[in-house]
Amino acid sequence: MMLYLDHAATTPVRPEVRAAMLPLLTDRFGNPSSHHTVGERAAAVLADARARVAAVLGMRPGDIVFTSGGTEANNLAIKGIAIAAQLRRAAPVHVVTTPIEHESVLASCDHLARVHGAEITRVPVDATGRVDPDAVAAALREDTVLVTIGYANNEIGTVQDAAALAGVTSAARVPLHLDAVQAAGWLPLAGTGADALSIAGHKIGAPQGTGVLAVRGRIPLEPLLHGGGQERDRRSGTENVAGAVGFATALELAEREREDAAGRTGALRDAFIAAVLSAVPLAQLTGHPVLRLPGTASFTFRGVSGEAVLLELERRGIVSSSGSACAAGSDEPSHVLLALGIAPADTQTAVRFTFGHGAVPAVPADPARPAVPADPARPADPAAPAAPAGPAVPAAIDPAALAAAVAASVAAVRSGP
Repeated sequence: MMLYLDHAATTPVRPEVRAAMLPLLTDRFGNPSSHHTVGERAAAVLADARARVAAVLGMRPGDIVFTSGGTEANNLAIKGIAIAAQLRRAAPVHVVTTPIEHESVLASCDHLARVHGAEITRVPVDATGRVDPDAVAAALREDTVLVTIGYANNEIGTVQDAAALAGVTSAARVPLHLDAVQAAGWLPLAGTGADALSIAGHKIGAPQGTGVLAVRGRIPLEPLLHGGGQERDRRSGTENVAGAVGFATALELAEREREDAAGRTGALRDAFIAAVLSAVPLAQLTGHPVLRLPGTASFTFRGVSGEAVLLELERRGIVSSSGSACAAGSDEPSHVLLALGIAPADTQTAVRFTFGHGAVPAVPADPARPAVPADPARPADPAAPAAPAGPAVPAAIDPAALAAAVAASVAAVRSGP
């Protein structure tokens, strides 16, 4: 059995979500734009999903735009708000962000600069990945039309002070967009003060290819997709009704469980971090030591290849990652870690472990609930039943045993072949 610790990359679809979606993929299909009984029924289901999402986010149903995921939501927020403002002003605009944002945010800003002549200011972060709201305030100008910042970072888990950022932008009457893709299910989404929020369904137990941009109706938004004028003329294309229902169901469940999951998983994370820092020589925690996502523990292991450690961990049945799945396969140092002041060589040693909502500390003495799969180097018991294929998402994890597996993996890479 494989232990899956890459929930920041994607999560399994929850059974409740599959059950909610199935009828809409079979006998209750329909195009919500069609003017007949089948279409009107689909439109009613879509409207209900929109209202449910809005209730969780503390926004109006008309503020909710269903998208194909977080990347599209970020693109629509950043380009849509900035281009709409540029059209009103008839002049290039200014956007404020930070250097540690997700690739979809940074690439959208680069597009605005390259194609539309926008000026982009990247406010530096400190060594833990936190941006100073006062520094954001100092970066604002008369022509600033948007501040776009990640609520929580996808690589290191550092959480920003959303309320303070909203206070700064509100006082300057500049819209604030929060990329909440990693924050959803872990942090409060209602009452952040943001004017726009991006969320991806597959981070909270909905299918890949589902997402939402929640943008307040008073914020002009230029669409990126043109056609039939769906989603109140903000995103044309036939809506994914089943996906919208799945997203709404997953978001409601994640919010309902949020406080319990954050407390339980945060305690597991802290125990795991402490055990790794104790067991692994030269291990360094990346990101803020306290103000971080409950499920994220990220490290550098100086002197070893992070990719080699990942392979050794997988040989032991543990799946994790070196950082953003969207940048996987790139030989370039992590732009997030570089922005924290980490040396380029050390960025190549990074490993990220991300726990899911169902993770709880195991009782090590219980042999029926192993915290870490058996080392494949050991002989298999021929009488033992075959392990199921594919990654497992067990409820019980022993942080000390997991840290010992990390230490053994790092040591194996250090010793070489």
